[in-house]
Amino acid sequence: MIKGQTTEPRRHRWRLVANLRRTVFMLFVFGQTGVASYYLLWVLPYHGGTALEISMLVLFAILYAWIAVGFWTAVLGFVIRLMGGDRHSIVKRHTEAQLLQTPMAKTAVLLPVYHEPVHWTLSGLKAVYRDIERTGQIDHFEFYILSDSRDPDVWLEEQVAWNKLARELGGEGRIFYRRRPVNLNYKSGNVADFLRRWGKRCTYMVVLDADSLMTGSSIVRMVRLMQREPDVGILQTNPNIINGQSLFARIQQFANRFYSTLFASGLAAIQMGDAAFWGHNAILRIEPFMKHCGLRKLPGIGIFGGPIMSHDFVEAAYMGRAGYEVWLEPALGGSYEESPPTLADELARDSRWAKGNIQHLWVMLTEPGLRFAHRMAFLNGIMAYVASPLWLAFLVLTTIAAANMALSPIEYFPDGHQGLFPLWPEWRPEWALGLALSTLALLFFPKFLAIFDAIIHRYTKAFGGLLRLFLSVVLESLISVLLAPVRMWAHSRYVVSALLNVSLQWAGQNRTEETGWKEAFITQLPGMLLGGAWSVFAWSLDTLFFFWSLPVALPLVLAAPTAVYLSRVSLGQALRERRLLLIPEENKAMTLLRDAVDYRAREPSDSILTPLEQAVLRLDHNRLHQALAWNHRRGSRALELERCVAQCLEQGPGALSRSEMSQVARDRQSLRALHAGAWRASPDNYWGRAITRLSSETYDTQV
Repeated sequence: MIKGQTTEPRRHRWRLVANLRRTVFMLFVFGQTGVASYYLLWVLPYHGGTALEISMLVLFAILYAWIAVGFWTAVLGFVIRLMGGDRHSIVKRHTEAQLLQTPMAKTAVLLPVYHEPVHWTLSGLKAVYRDIERTGQIDHFEFYILSDSRDPDVWLEEQVAWNKLARELGGEGRIFYRRRPVNLNYKSGNVADFLRRWGKRCTYMVVLDADSLMTGSSIVRMVRLMQREPDVGILQTNPNIINGQSLFARIQQFANRFYSTLFASGLAAIQMGDAAFWGHNAILRIEPFMKHCGLRKLPGIGIFGGPIMSHDFVEAAYMGRAGYEVWLEPALGGSYEESPPTLADELARDSRWAKGNIQHLWVMLTEPGLRFAHRMAFLNGIMAYVASPLWLAFLVLTTIAAANMALSPIEYFPDGHQGLFPLWPEWRPEWALGLALSTLALLFFPKFLAIFDAIIHRYTKAFGGLLRLFLSVVLESLISVLLAPVRMWAHSRYVVSALLNVSLQWAGQNRTEETGWKEAFITQLPGMLLGGAWSVFAWSLDTLFFFWSLPVALPLVLAAPTAVYLSRVSLGQALRERRLLLIPEENKAMTLLRDAVDYRAREPSDSILTPLEQAVLRLDHNRLHQALAWNHRRGSRALELERCVAQCLEQGPGALSRSEMSQVARDRQSLRALHAGAWRASPDNYWGRAITRLSSETYDTQV
């Protein structure tokens, strides 16, 4: 099928519906924000008569509108589900019988990796492969492991694990491995490298993250939907978080799995064919992606110059500009990922995302031809982090206002006030209470609306039953209150760092380690000092203001113990045993998830030798790496490689830098020379001692 087969009336019909929904949605958001801002105006003593109060009003309006967007998205999702789903979604356009009759097309499954746990990551890919195999459609798929790993011990292990996986699955000629020698433009550059080399082999590509899992039936269904919808360039699923072990991960897992039912349904109903792309667990039409979604370097200065770091939203916007549709379809299901196990890991990830999202400001404001909905998606992503410093600024202004009222005499002619008559300050505590309660309702009502949805659609049992579901929501809400100020402080720092263009380190994600007390106090100490100082200052000003500050200050003071205890796996498992924070996937076993857990549990026996040492000494490993290496001995490089090989044989790999060792391990002749030279080494040489360890390991295995 080719672009243009979808009828024009159908295309215009969904755009008309989308525009109507968005108009009504924004009327609710801005209407409610206007009413709340009016209330704040009359709560403030001088009713906006000072520059300080005007600043507070502006910040409040922005933050309230941001919260209202989330509130009305959940409400719309609730209404959509109450009506039996969105009849305008592409999933609703085709019956199961029609999809089963739809021919398949060649599809590439991409797994970009960067210093990920090798066995763990490829075991997930193995589970996905097996699940597609069970659909009977495996012949239509190819799998590509795309490595950006720089450490030789990591990528040499990746090559061995890939070879073993391909042989075990009978996937020779179907499962491929490629490592880029030069790591340019992060993940998007890795995918671009694949497209330049192999893009024309397939019609579609399914992009996974290292922690992604997708059912074979869902992937096959996505391919068939793309076949029947030639105007769709990207089809995005809604990934659910699974396999949470620590208390923090289980909190995130429960919140994602339970609340996203409403939020994803509402978001999909608003965005329709102008949805965002989240970079993974999605299927993309390769030809238009290659033609229209190349990422240029930004021409600005600082953060707004150089390569685009967060590529996914930009690629969706470019696809939309080219006339293709981008859909989010929560009803597809069968899409999973994992959560960072600790607060520290989540914040480390957010530090990268914050910089990438703020960079989108340049694209949003300067890129021509983008659809308005995609510009709003950029704004939404930017606000996910900028809201934190705005909230912090609002708290600072509130503190200044309280200090002025407590320490300074009342001003009857404040700055900006003209006239013969004084401006009398007024206090309306009942209005202030009503405004605070309405803000809390925006934040917490969607959580309990999700409970009503579960009751109506009869899936409370999947979350442990109504009582346990209610207790889980309460527990998650309490912990979210504790975490909100900590995230606010961290995100504020990240936004400032991003604007100052502080360089970042990209690394693989921690998936198992808990947070220690020393680490927690070191990382959280600035926020703890800030919270403590603010509380002391608030107490010195006014007792009432002190109590008003506690919901923000107290979580900051308790940030270190919060981070430590949330990282504990024992606490997470204790709640699971009591069937709290439960998700449906833990109640009903799924073949894909069971396979992933089973494969990952089969850890290969630890070798005494490092992957690099095995690459040199073991003949089977050495021949494999030679087969994947190239001949790089040309000109001056030949002399440099000879020097590195000689130094490595004499002193061991520690005598070379990581870059030098990578160059050696990528050269076929050097690998051959290392193997021959190491086996001729004297017993007291580095390689002689390594051979002794290898011999004892082989003997132990045989015994």
